Amino acid sequence: MAGSPAPRLTPTPSGMLNAVGLQNIGVRAFVSEKLPVLRKYDTHAVANVFGYSLDDYVEVVRILEDAPGLAAYELNISCPNVKQGGIQFGSDPAMVTQVVGAARKAAASRPLWVKLSPLVTDIGVIAKAAEEAGADALTVANTYPAMALDPATGRSRLGCPTGGLSGPAIRPITLRLVWIAAKAVAIPIIGLGGIEKVDDVLEYLSVGAAAVQVGTASFTRPGTVEQLAHRLLEQVGNANYRNLNDLRAVLRRKID
Repeated sequence: MAGSPAPRLTPTPSGMLNAVGLQNIGVRAFVSEKLPVLRKYDTHAVANVFGYSLDDYVEVVRILEDAPGLAAYELNISCPNVKQGGIQFGSDPAMVTQVVGAARKAAASRPLWVKLSPLVTDIGVIAKAAEEAGADALTVANTYPAMALDPATGRSRLGCPTGGLSGPAIRPITLRLVWIAAKAVAIPIIGLGGIEKVDDVLEYLSVGAAAVQVGTASFTRPGTVEQLAHRLLEQVGNANYRNLNDLRAVLRRKID
């Protein structure tokens, strides 16, 4: 996929809009060209999988199953189902069950994470549907559709009319979604949205996240993840906890 036209990124108050358009070289080229490079790094690589039909998801996972070097799959279900009028897979519990169940059957050798959309009536219902269909973990949540215009021209600041909002502006909204999802399921939840500081990580752990992802902050400070990991370990030690899970358990009890 060629992706969206430029410009693809634009800053917003306390955040950023992106309209990358899921540009990628395709799963077969990824396996032959990108994955050998990723295998050289001493870290875990997770493949984000998307599609516009059930067959797309299944075929991508099937091809990745034969390739070494991946730790897990992250299923992006915020895509439109072109065979059912363009409704997002992740907006309907029945479709969540279908796509996660199909991917689960194909993903025999690796954990399956499911990345949820924030644009749902009850994310707890969606989370439960994904869990029951075979998800090993949930990622909460995707970006929020938004716009930014140049008043001088009246045109979008992106190459597309709209993009996805991320960054600190969305953190309070996504924290609530993580909290709701964590009460609905027993599988781990990975929280993301606006994480820049250790306190942001602790907020997500407090509402039930088992781990976090960092995106927008890495655009301005590529070393953000490394710094957060180091400072988080320092904080655990300074508070006399044995490990991060002990701290997480204490934080969770306070919010519950």
